Amino acid sequence: MFRNIFKSRVALLYILSISMIFSFSAWMSLLNNFVVEVAKFNGSQIGFLQSIREIPGFLSFGVIFVLFFVSQQKLAYISMIALGIGVAFTGLFPSTIGLYVTTLIMSLGFHYLATINQSLSLQWLDKKTSPVTLGKIAAANSFTKLLVFVLIFFMMKFYSVEYKSVYLIFGGITVVLGVLSWILFEHFKDDVPQENKLKLKKEYWLFYVLTFFAGARRQIFIVFASFLLVEKFGVHIESMVILLFVNSILNIYLAPKIGKYIVRFGERLALRIEYIGLIIIFTSYAFVSDVHVAYLLYISDHLLFSMAIALKTYFQKIADPKDLASASAISFTINHIAAVFLPVILGIIWLKSNALVFVIGTLIAVCSLILSFLIPKNPRVGNETTLSRV
Repeated sequence: MFRNIFKSRVALLYILSISMIFSFSAWMSLLNNFVVEVAKFNGSQIGFLQSIREIPGFLSFGVIFVLFFVSQQKLAYISMIALGIGVAFTGLFPSTIGLYVTTLIMSLGFHYLATINQSLSLQWLDKKTSPVTLGKIAAANSFTKLLVFVLIFFMMKFYSVEYKSVYLIFGGITVVLGVLSWILFEHFKDDVPQENKLKLKKEYWLFYVLTFFAGARRQIFIVFASFLLVEKFGVHIESMVILLFVNSILNIYLAPKIGKYIVRFGERLALRIEYIGLIIIFTSYAFVSDVHVAYLLYISDHLLFSMAIALKTYFQKIADPKDLASASAISFTINHIAAVFLPVILGIIWLKSNALVFVIGTLIAVCSLILSFLIPKNPRVGNETTLSRV
Protein backbone atom coordinates (compact mmCIF):
# COMPACT_ATOMS: atom_id res chain seq x y z
CA MET A 1 0.00 0.00 0.00
CA PHE A 2 2.76 2.44 1.01
CA ARG A 3 4.69 1.69 -2.18
CA ASN A 4 1.62 2.45 -4.26
CA ILE A 5 1.80 6.08 -3.08
CA PHE A 6 5.00 6.52 -5.07
CA LYS A 7 3.25 5.24 -8.18
CA SER A 8 0.41 7.76 -7.86
CA ARG A 9 0.43 10.94 -9.92
CA VAL A 10 -2.17 12.54 -7.67
CA ALA A 11 -0.02 11.83 -4.59
CA LEU A 12 2.89 13.60 -6.26
CA LEU A 13 0.68 16.61 -7.04
CA TYR A 14 -0.18 16.82 -3.34
CA ILE A 15 3.51 16.69 -2.41
CA LEU A 16 4.45 19.39 -4.92
CA SER A 17 1.68 21.73 -3.72
CA ILE A 18 2.15 21.16 0.00
CA SER A 19 5.95 21.51 -0.10
CA MET A 20 5.60 24.76 -2.05
CA ILE A 21 3.11 26.24 0.42
CA PHE A 22 5.03 24.92 3.45
CA SER A 23 8.27 26.81 2.89
CA PHE A 24 6.84 29.86 1.10
CA SER A 25 4.29 30.51 3.87
CA ALA A 26 7.09 30.40 6.45
CA TRP A 27 9.20 32.79 4.35
CA MET A 28 6.33 35.26 3.91
CA SER A 29 5.01 35.17 7.48
CA LEU A 30 8.42 36.08 8.94
CA LEU A 31 9.70 38.40 6.22
CA ASN A 32 8.51 41.84 7.38
CA ASN A 33 9.65 41.33 10.96
CA PHE A 34 12.93 39.73 9.90
CA VAL A 35 14.02 42.45 7.46
CA VAL A 36 13.22 45.19 9.98
CA GLU A 37 14.48 43.59 13.21
CA VAL A 38 17.51 41.71 11.89
CA ALA A 39 18.47 43.05 8.46
CA LYS A 40 17.56 46.68 9.39
CA PHE A 41 15.91 47.33 6.02
CA ASN A 42 14.33 50.66 5.16
CA GLY A 43 11.22 51.11 3.00
CA SER A 44 13.18 51.44 -0.23
CA GLN A 45 15.08 48.20 0.38
CA ILE A 46 11.88 46.29 1.23
CA GLY A 47 10.20 47.58 -1.92
CA PHE A 48 13.16 46.53 -4.07
CA LEU A 49 13.20 43.08 -2.44
CA GLN A 50 9.50 42.60 -3.26
CA SER A 51 10.18 43.64 -6.86
CA ILE A 52 12.95 41.05 -7.06
CA ARG A 53 10.50 38.46 -5.73
CA GLU A 54 8.13 39.10 -8.63
CA ILE A 55 10.74 38.94 -11.42
CA PRO A 56 10.79 35.11 -11.74
CA GLY A 57 6.99 35.10 -11.87
CA PHE A 58 7.06 37.53 -14.78
CA LEU A 59 9.73 35.36 -16.46
CA SER A 60 7.89 32.07 -15.96
CA PHE A 61 7.85 31.57 -19.73
CA GLY A 62 11.50 30.56 -19.32
CA VAL A 63 10.24 27.17 -18.10
CA ILE A 64 9.70 26.16 -21.72
CA PHE A 65 13.35 26.66 -22.59
CA VAL A 66 14.47 24.65 -19.56
CA LEU A 67 12.21 21.79 -20.69
CA PHE A 68 14.48 21.33 -23.71
CA PHE A 69 17.04 19.85 -21.31
CA VAL A 70 15.04 18.28 -18.47
CA SER A 71 11.62 16.69 -18.04
CA GLN A 72 8.76 18.44 -16.28
CA GLN A 73 8.88 16.08 -13.33
CA LYS A 74 12.62 16.53 -12.78
CA LEU A 75 12.27 20.30 -13.16
CA ALA A 76 9.61 20.19 -10.43
CA TYR A 77 12.07 18.46 -8.08
CA ILE A 78 14.87 20.89 -8.96
CA SER A 79 12.51 23.82 -8.37
CA MET A 80 11.40 22.37 -5.03
CA ILE A 81 15.03 22.05 -3.92
CA ALA A 82 15.84 25.60 -5.10
CA LEU A 83 12.82 26.94 -3.19
CA GLY A 84 13.93 25.13 -0.04
CA ILE A 85 17.54 26.34 -0.37
CA GLY A 86 16.42 29.94 -0.86
CA VAL A 87 14.24 29.80 2.25
CA ALA A 88 16.81 27.90 4.36
CA PHE A 89 19.60 30.38 3.58
CA THR A 90 17.45 33.49 4.14
CA GLY A 91 18.27 33.73 7.84
CA LEU A 92 21.97 32.99 7.31
CA PHE A 93 22.59 36.04 5.09
CA PRO A 94 20.78 39.00 6.71
CA SER A 95 22.57 41.59 4.57
CA THR A 96 21.06 43.58 1.72
CA ILE A 97 22.82 41.63 -1.03
CA GLY A 98 22.36 38.35 0.86
CA LEU A 99 18.59 38.80 1.10
CA TYR A 100 18.30 39.87 -2.52
CA VAL A 101 20.15 36.75 -3.67
CA THR A 102 18.28 34.29 -1.42
CA THR A 103 14.96 35.91 -2.39
CA LEU A 104 15.77 35.48 -6.08
CA ILE A 105 16.67 31.79 -5.55
CA MET A 106 13.55 31.21 -3.45
CA SER A 107 11.27 32.97 -5.93
CA LEU A 108 12.77 31.20 -8.94
CA GLY A 109 12.12 27.83 -7.31
CA PHE A 110 8.64 28.85 -6.16
CA HIS A 111 7.40 30.21 -9.49
CA TYR A 112 8.90 27.43 -11.60
CA LEU A 113 7.43 24.85 -9.23
CA ALA A 114 4.04 26.56 -9.37
CA THR A 115 4.16 26.64 -13.18
CA ILE A 116 5.11 22.97 -13.51
CA ASN A 117 2.60 21.98 -10.83
CA GLN A 118 -0.21 23.63 -12.78
CA SER A 119 0.96 22.06 -16.03
CA LEU A 120 1.14 18.56 -14.55
CA SER A 121 -2.22 18.98 -12.80
CA LEU A 122 -3.96 19.84 -16.07
CA GLN A 123 -2.21 16.97 -17.88
CA TRP A 124 -2.67 14.26 -15.27
CA LEU A 125 -6.13 14.92 -13.85
CA ASP A 126 -9.30 13.73 -15.55
CA LYS A 127 -11.28 16.64 -17.00
CA LYS A 128 -14.53 15.43 -15.43
CA THR A 129 -13.20 15.27 -11.87
CA SER A 130 -10.25 17.71 -11.88
CA PRO A 131 -12.17 20.51 -10.07
CA VAL A 132 -12.84 18.14 -7.15
CA THR A 133 -9.21 17.03 -6.93
CA LEU A 134 -7.95 20.61 -7.26
CA GLY A 135 -10.39 21.62 -4.52
CA LYS A 136 -9.00 18.95 -2.21
CA ILE A 137 -5.44 20.07 -2.98
CA ALA A 138 -6.45 23.67 -2.21
CA ALA A 139 -7.85 22.46 1.13
CA ALA A 140 -4.57 20.64 1.84
CA ASN A 141 -2.70 23.86 1.05
CA SER A 142 -4.85 25.79 3.52
CA PHE A 143 -4.23 23.17 6.20
CA THR A 144 -0.50 23.44 5.48
CA LYS A 145 -0.61 27.22 5.94
CA LEU A 146 -2.44 26.75 9.22
CA LEU A 147 0.15 24.24 10.39
CA VAL A 148 2.98 26.61 9.45
CA PHE A 149 1.44 29.48 11.42
CA VAL A 150 0.94 27.28 14.49
CA LEU A 151 4.46 25.82 14.35
CA ILE A 152 6.11 29.22 13.94
CA PHE A 153 4.02 30.68 16.76
CA PHE A 154 5.01 27.95 19.21
CA MET A 155 8.64 27.86 18.09
CA MET A 156 9.15 31.58 18.56
CA LYS A 157 6.72 32.27 21.41
CA PHE A 158 7.55 29.42 23.78
CA TYR A 159 10.99 28.22 22.66
CA SER A 160 12.52 31.52 21.45
CA VAL A 161 13.81 29.93 18.25
CA GLU A 162 15.82 32.44 16.21
CA TYR A 163 14.76 33.57 12.76
CA LYS A 164 17.71 31.86 11.07
CA SER A 165 16.81 28.52 12.68
CA VAL A 166 13.14 28.78 11.69
CA TYR A 167 14.06 29.54 8.07
CA LEU A 168 16.60 26.71 8.09
CA ILE A 169 14.06 24.19 9.42
CA PHE A 170 11.23 25.02 7.01
CA GLY A 171 13.49 25.40 3.98
CA GLY A 172 15.42 22.27 4.90
CA ILE A 173 12.27 20.17 5.09
CA THR A 174 11.33 21.26 1.55
CA VAL A 175 14.81 20.34 0.29
CA VAL A 176 14.50 16.90 1.90
CA LEU A 177 11.04 16.41 0.38
CA GLY A 178 12.41 17.34 -3.04
CA VAL A 179 15.29 14.87 -2.81
CA LEU A 180 13.11 12.04 -1.46
CA SER A 181 10.43 12.64 -4.11
CA TRP A 182 13.10 12.50 -6.82
CA ILE A 183 14.39 9.19 -5.46
CA LEU A 184 11.15 7.45 -4.48
CA PHE A 185 8.49 8.49 -7.00
CA GLU A 186 8.12 6.69 -10.30
CA HIS A 187 9.03 8.83 -13.27
CA PHE A 188 5.76 9.26 -15.15
CA LYS A 189 5.88 9.52 -18.91
CA ASP A 190 3.93 12.30 -20.62
CA ASP A 191 0.67 10.98 -22.06
CA VAL A 192 1.00 13.64 -24.76
CA PRO A 193 4.42 15.08 -25.76
CA GLN A 194 4.44 18.77 -24.84
CA GLU A 195 5.02 21.62 -27.25
CA ASN A 196 8.40 23.24 -26.55
CA LYS A 197 7.68 26.55 -28.24
CA LEU A 198 6.27 29.74 -26.79
CA LYS A 199 3.25 30.72 -28.84
CA LEU A 200 0.23 32.83 -27.99
CA LYS A 201 -2.72 31.10 -29.62
CA LYS A 202 -5.74 33.10 -30.66
CA GLU A 203 -8.00 30.24 -29.58
CA TYR A 204 -7.00 30.88 -25.96
CA TRP A 205 -7.42 34.66 -25.98
CA LEU A 206 -10.28 34.66 -23.47
CA PHE A 207 -8.27 32.59 -21.00
CA TYR A 208 -5.30 34.96 -21.39
CA VAL A 209 -7.40 38.07 -20.70
CA LEU A 210 -9.20 36.56 -17.70
CA THR A 211 -5.81 35.42 -16.36
CA PHE A 212 -4.46 38.98 -16.64
CA PHE A 213 -7.47 40.36 -14.76
CA ALA A 214 -7.06 37.64 -12.13
CA GLY A 215 -3.47 38.78 -11.59
CA ALA A 216 -4.60 42.37 -11.21
CA ARG A 217 -7.26 41.38 -8.68
CA ARG A 218 -4.65 39.37 -6.74
CA GLN A 219 -2.41 42.42 -6.41
CA ILE A 220 -5.22 44.61 -5.13
CA PHE A 221 -6.12 42.04 -2.49
CA ILE A 222 -2.58 41.18 -1.39
CA VAL A 223 -1.22 44.73 -1.32
CA PHE A 224 -4.15 47.00 -0.54
CA ALA A 225 -6.87 45.03 1.27
CA SER A 226 -4.56 44.23 4.18
CA PHE A 227 -3.13 47.76 4.12
CA LEU A 228 -6.66 49.19 4.37
CA LEU A 229 -7.31 47.22 7.56
CA VAL A 230 -4.10 48.47 9.14
CA GLU A 231 -4.11 52.08 7.96
CA LYS A 232 -7.81 52.93 8.11
CA PHE A 233 -8.93 50.78 11.04
CA GLY A 234 -5.69 50.34 12.98
CA VAL A 235 -5.95 46.54 13.03
CA HIS A 236 -3.08 45.01 15.04
CA ILE A 237 -0.88 42.10 13.97
CA GLU A 238 -2.68 39.72 16.35
CA SER A 239 -6.00 40.38 14.63
CA MET A 240 -4.43 39.96 11.18
CA VAL A 241 -3.05 36.57 12.23
CA ILE A 242 -6.49 35.55 13.49
CA LEU A 243 -7.97 36.52 10.11
CA LEU A 244 -5.40 34.31 8.37
CA PHE A 245 -6.34 31.44 10.67
CA VAL A 246 -10.05 31.90 9.92
CA ASN A 247 -9.37 32.04 6.18
CA SER A 248 -7.33 28.83 6.30
CA ILE A 249 -9.94 26.93 8.33
CA LEU A 250 -12.79 28.00 6.04
CA ASN A 251 -10.80 27.04 2.94
CA ILE A 252 -10.09 23.59 4.35
CA TYR A 253 -13.86 23.04 4.53
CA LEU A 254 -15.09 24.95 1.48
CA ALA A 255 -12.46 24.40 -1.24
CA PRO A 256 -13.45 20.74 -1.91
CA LYS A 257 -17.12 21.76 -1.99
CA ILE A 258 -16.34 24.49 -4.51
CA GLY A 259 -14.63 21.87 -6.66
CA LYS A 260 -17.75 19.67 -6.55
CA TYR A 261 -19.89 22.70 -7.38
CA ILE A 262 -17.80 23.41 -10.49
CA VAL A 263 -18.18 19.80 -11.64
CA ARG A 264 -21.95 20.00 -11.21
CA PHE A 265 -22.69 23.46 -12.63
CA GLY A 266 -19.71 24.21 -14.86
CA GLU A 267 -16.97 26.80 -15.05
CA ARG A 268 -19.13 29.45 -16.68
CA LEU A 269 -21.51 29.82 -13.74
CA ALA A 270 -18.74 29.47 -11.15
CA LEU A 271 -16.72 32.29 -12.68
CA ARG A 272 -19.77 34.54 -12.97
CA ILE A 273 -20.50 34.04 -9.28
CA GLU A 274 -16.85 34.83 -8.47
CA TYR A 275 -16.87 38.05 -10.49
CA ILE A 276 -20.21 39.21 -9.10
CA GLY A 277 -18.85 38.56 -5.62
CA LEU A 278 -15.74 40.62 -6.44
CA ILE A 279 -17.86 43.52 -7.70
CA ILE A 280 -19.74 43.56 -4.40
CA ILE A 281 -16.60 43.18 -2.28
CA PHE A 282 -14.44 45.79 -4.03
CA THR A 283 -17.28 48.31 -4.08
CA SER A 284 -17.82 47.70 -0.38
CA TYR A 285 -14.09 48.09 0.33
CA ALA A 286 -14.27 51.54 -1.24
CA PHE A 287 -16.90 52.78 1.19
CA VAL A 288 -16.60 50.56 4.28
CA SER A 289 -16.60 52.43 7.59
CA ASP A 290 -17.02 49.61 10.11
CA VAL A 291 -14.07 47.38 11.01
CA HIS A 292 -16.25 44.28 11.45
CA VAL A 293 -17.67 44.71 7.96
CA ALA A 294 -14.07 45.10 6.73
CA TYR A 295 -13.19 41.79 8.42
CA LEU A 296 -16.10 40.10 6.64
CA LEU A 297 -15.03 41.55 3.29
CA TYR A 298 -11.44 40.37 3.82
CA ILE A 299 -12.55 36.83 4.61
CA SER A 300 -15.04 36.74 1.71
CA ASP A 301 -12.43 38.10 -0.70
CA HIS A 302 -9.97 35.40 0.37
CA LEU A 303 -12.55 32.63 -0.05
CA LEU A 304 -13.22 33.67 -3.64
CA PHE A 305 -9.64 32.73 -4.50
CA SER A 306 -10.77 29.09 -4.40
CA MET A 307 -13.06 29.83 -7.33
CA ALA A 308 -9.91 30.29 -9.45
CA ILE A 309 -10.06 26.52 -9.92
CA ALA A 310 -12.76 27.17 -12.51
CA LEU A 311 -10.43 29.24 -14.70
CA LYS A 312 -7.84 26.44 -14.67
CA THR A 313 -10.32 23.72 -15.56
CA TYR A 314 -11.91 25.92 -18.24
CA PHE A 315 -8.52 26.08 -19.90
CA GLN A 316 -7.98 22.35 -19.39
CA LYS A 317 -11.11 21.71 -21.44
CA ILE A 318 -10.34 24.06 -24.34
CA ALA A 319 -6.61 23.42 -24.68
CA ASP A 320 -4.90 21.04 -27.05
CA PRO A 321 -3.23 18.56 -24.64
CA LYS A 322 0.21 19.25 -26.13
CA ASP A 323 -0.11 22.97 -25.25
CA LEU A 324 -0.63 22.56 -21.50
CA ALA A 325 3.02 23.04 -20.45
CA SER A 326 3.74 26.04 -22.67
CA ALA A 327 0.38 27.67 -21.96
CA SER A 328 0.87 27.26 -18.20
CA ALA A 329 4.21 29.05 -18.46
CA ILE A 330 2.66 31.83 -20.55
CA SER A 331 -0.31 32.18 -18.20
CA PHE A 332 1.98 32.63 -15.19
CA THR A 333 3.81 35.40 -17.03
CA ILE A 334 0.52 37.07 -17.99
CA ASN A 335 -0.72 36.74 -14.41
CA HIS A 336 2.40 38.55 -13.17
CA ILE A 337 2.32 41.41 -15.67
CA ALA A 338 0.03 43.27 -13.30
CA ALA A 339 2.45 42.64 -10.42
CA VAL A 340 5.14 44.62 -12.22
CA PHE A 341 3.32 47.92 -12.66
CA LEU A 342 -0.03 47.85 -10.83
CA PRO A 343 1.14 48.20 -7.19
CA VAL A 344 3.23 51.26 -8.10
CA ILE A 345 0.43 52.97 -10.02
CA LEU A 346 -2.24 52.14 -7.46
CA GLY A 347 0.11 53.16 -4.64
CA ILE A 348 0.26 56.65 -6.12
CA ILE A 349 -3.53 56.69 -6.50
CA TRP A 350 -3.86 55.49 -2.87
CA LEU A 351 -2.19 58.69 -1.66
CA LYS A 352 -5.03 60.67 -3.23
CA SER A 353 -7.93 58.27 -2.57
CA ASN A 354 -7.89 54.72 -1.21
CA ALA A 355 -11.52 54.35 -2.30
CA LEU A 356 -10.51 54.90 -5.93
CA VAL A 357 -8.12 51.93 -5.77
CA PHE A 358 -11.00 49.62 -4.95
CA VAL A 359 -13.27 51.27 -7.52
CA ILE A 360 -10.63 50.29 -10.09
CA GLY A 361 -10.84 46.77 -8.65
CA THR A 362 -14.59 46.88 -9.22
CA LEU A 363 -14.08 47.89 -12.86
CA ILE A 364 -11.68 44.99 -13.36
CA ALA A 365 -14.30 42.62 -11.91
CA VAL A 366 -17.00 44.12 -14.16
CA CYS A 367 -14.80 43.53 -17.23
CA SER A 368 -14.20 39.94 -16.09
CA LEU A 369 -17.94 39.39 -15.61
CA ILE A 370 -18.75 40.69 -19.09
CA LEU A 371 -16.10 38.44 -20.63
CA SER A 372 -17.39 35.43 -18.67
CA PHE A 373 -20.52 35.50 -20.84
CA LEU A 374 -18.30 34.43 -23.73
CA ILE A 375 -17.49 31.13 -21.99
CA PRO A 376 -19.56 28.32 -23.58
CA LYS A 377 -21.74 26.06 -21.49
CA ASN A 378 -19.66 23.08 -22.64
CA PRO A 379 -16.16 24.39 -23.43
CA ARG A 380 -13.91 22.12 -25.45
CA VAL A 381 -11.35 22.21 -28.24
CA GLY A 382 -13.02 24.02 -31.14
CA ASN A 383 -15.61 25.56 -28.80
CA GLU A 384 -13.33 27.82 -26.75
CA THR A 385 -15.74 30.79 -26.64
CA THR A 386 -19.28 31.49 -27.69
CA LEU A 387 -17.78 33.43 -30.61
CA SER A 388 -16.22 30.21 -31.91
CA ARG A 389 -19.65 29.14 -33.17
CA VAL A 390 -20.20 32.34 -35.08
